[in-house]
Amino acid sequence: MGAQYSYGVDFGTTNTVIARANQNGDVHTVQFGMGAQMSDVYRSVLCFQKIERERSFDVEVSAGLEAIKSYLSALSEIRFIQSFKSHAASRLFEETRVFGQKYRFEDLLAAFLQTARKSAANGLDEMGTTFISGRPVAFVGASPDDQLAMERYELGYKQAGFPTPQHVYEPVGAAYSYAKRLKKDATVLVGDFGGGTSDFSIIRFERHGDRVVAHPLGYAGVGIAGDSFDYRIIDAVICPELGKGTEYKSFDKILEIPKHYFANFARWHQLAVLKTPQNMNELEELWNASLAPDKLEALIDTIMDDRGFDIYRAVSGAKAQLSSNPTANLQIKLGKIQIDQEIKVDDFEHWIEKDLNKIGQAVDGLFAREHIKIEDIDHVFLTGGSSFIPAVKRLFADRFGPEKLADGNQFQSVAHGLALIGLLDNVEPWLAGAELELS
Repeated sequence: MGAQYSYGVDFGTTNTVIARANQNGDVHTVQFGMGAQMSDVYRSVLCFQKIERERSFDVEVSAGLEAIKSYLSALSEIRFIQSFKSHAASRLFEETRVFGQKYRFEDLLAAFLQTARKSAANGLDEMGTTFISGRPVAFVGASPDDQLAMERYELGYKQAGFPTPQHVYEPVGAAYSYAKRLKKDATVLVGDFGGGTSDFSIIRFERHGDRVVAHPLGYAGVGIAGDSFDYRIIDAVICPELGKGTEYKSFDKILEIPKHYFANFARWHQLAVLKTPQNMNELEELWNASLAPDKLEALIDTIMDDRGFDIYRAVSGAKAQLSSNPTANLQIKLGKIQIDQEIKVDDFEHWIEKDLNKIGQAVDGLFAREHIKIEDIDHVFLTGGSSFIPAVKRLFADRFGPEKLADGNQFQSVAHGLALIGLLDNVEPWLAGAELELS
């Protein structure tokens, strides 16, 4: 008999999800936060805030939405860290300094996991149970060191007080429940659409009696996903209301407002980069010379008031509506500018057309590189929030046929699958294999 309880940890670059399963096969996602702020998605960010004392200082550490709130409201010196998973396999990243203290990757991971444990409203109590950690088929980076990443993962879990995890490829976790239902051997393309990257894995599932064994055959990733699609909406709808494309007068010339100010909207936290005396002075001068001063004033207010996260939430909500509706309303007030615009799904799909082409090229390149034919794929399993965008589904339906498409729940399928794998009497067939070689 397997473990009484099992946890699956899907530690992502943008979001982290943790699931808990029991011997009855019941699985639920751990909730984080308090009251109306509960969420089963925990943002993979850390905020270190320096609290001055009489003769020294303390450092308060927060993660998830609390880290974002601290970042947006801090009155003292802070250090905000996100996307640190991308450094897991890099030998070039040895440490970072936070207020003079050294933090290696495993220290950052431990701080994040400890804070997540404190923030969890249910579960994460039985620390003696089985832990299954998701891991990429291939880590990001120019020369990723797979063994180094696994050592860092295990040290981070140990420092956080968690059991030593067993590792399963994330796409295997995503497709686990689906793969269990397969009656015969099958080759499956798994598409996992995260916040920062879209990852694709070709996996051969083989049935041996009542067991199913997973063999990854190939992997590809592209740095286009949910955040990229959000930015297309921001660039098309919000940035023009904040002065993009407007003009200003410089002596006897009429010039366009520099576009580089709006490139920072690609990631919500990057707006803070603009809030320097030099940038703000430049924007004040542009505002004085602007032919659309109300819009430039709204841009200045948006930067000074740290409204990047509010924009991200409003845009993400509109994008989610477009997954099941022909239109969505985007409403947000920025300074004196009230944005209230209907977005048509046709317009949205036009804005993301180049991104979709790059995703398609990544998938086609994977098949060409691994010498696998499109017709060799028996099923296509899509997961992650962006997998529900109709244009994304069509991209795969056009290549593989709509009858081969299946999808999982938006954010929880990886963590749920990992937790269920941990309940098995023998998890070995599902574990990530050191023998995997990908070109």
